[in-house]
Amino acid sequence: MERIEKPWGYELIWAKTDRYAGKILVVNAGCQLSLQYHQTKDETIYVLNGRLALTHYLENETPVVSELGPGESFHIGAGLRHRMKAIEDCKVLEVSSPELDDLVRLKDDFGRA
Repeated sequence: MERIEKPWGYELIWAKTDRYAGKILVVNAGCQLSLQYHQTKDETIYVLNGRLALTHYLENETPVVSELGPGESFHIGAGLRHRMKAIEDCKVLEVSSPELDDLVRLKDDFGRA
């Protein structure tokens, strides 16, 4: 398992093949990931514990915020703008297609491009 430190917590990559990938995102309360979208990557998230606010919308649409808690999931298709913010410390299981570097950041609290 590979651990990657992030300014909002860390991620554990527990599976990576040419057909799929699996991660656990550990997000500290009050922190949020970048507002982003993927050109190809398709993913589904599942909240293991804690609570998060997921902002999501397609380009030129009004953003929607969904609060997710333990046992809840959400599908994030290619092109969907999205951002996770931890309301409480949370662990999020992410299963996706294998394009882990397919990331277009639109906004970021930590100055990443």
